[in-house]
Amino acid sequence: MSEEVPLRVMLALSAADQEALVQTEKKHPDWRVRERARSVLLLAQGKTCAQVAALQALSMRTVSNTRQRWIAAGLSGLADRPRSGAPAKVSKEEAERLLQWARDEPLTLTALKARHEAAGGTPVHVNTLKALLKAGGFVWKRTRHSLKKTR
Repeated sequence: MSEEVPLRVMLALSAADQEALVQTEKKHPDWRVRERARSVLLLAQGKTCAQVAALQALSMRTVSNTRQRWIAAGLSGLADRPRSGAPAKVSKEEAERLLQWARDEPLTLTALKARHEAAGGTPVHVNTLKALLKAGGFVWKRTRHSLKKTR
């Protein structure tokens, strides 16, 4: 009785796919996409999912899922899918208006919140506004309440 050898189904990549995967592996800003591109390139060299998983310190299921996503959607299948979560507290229009107000004049978060609600905006917490401003590129330091005296 002979032992069965696992069937290796090599991924066939076109030259354009090969080049796109190499560029994605080198330059994509998301490390997950770079890792998945590397997995596909290794699979295209004829390695099994188990071998690729061992080389990349991943689970075999992760490599298998990456392979299936590549077969189904190609390069666009390597990116993370949208995740569920709570809806945004502030609409895009309201967010733009809040960011513009913050650019125009320096306001405290409570003053910005009051102005927003007076303009008919949805009521939000001050921490929500803080996160919105940080995401919009605003940076600030806390106020220093005492001055050091040098002698």
